[in-house]
Amino acid sequence: MSTPERIPAIKVLLLPKDTNALGTIFGGVILSHIDLASAVEARKAAPHRYVTAAMREVEFHAPVFVGDVVNFYTETRRIGRTSVTVGVEVEVERWSAGHRGERVKVTAAEVVLVAIDADGKPIPVLGT
Repeated sequence: MSTPERIPAIKVLLLPKDTNALGTIFGGVILSHIDLASAVEARKAAPHRYVTAAMREVEFHAPVFVGDVVNFYTETRRIGRTSVTVGVEVEVERWSAGHRGERVKVTAAEVVLVAIDADGKPIPVLGT
């Protein structure tokens, strides 16, 4: 029996404009996409506006190169009164010379997002 394939919250192909002087992708670019992916996941809990309150435990284990397809997998870990905690796992598919879709885990993070109203004040995620 085969296991179902995970579906990423977002999937991106990074370009030369996203690189540092060494030719690898800036860590900040990856962090930005982690933030976006966590917001996509949080909206599954309730369709509010969310702001990022914390991003925890981000350690980079492997570089990301131009041409890598970067997958951001998410899961809701906790729904609090005004916040949603989302786990994000980042994995690349390498398609450069000598690689045929090899999958490499780059990093993982835990992101805490807070639901806000039009005035930027925290609101309950779920109905009271």
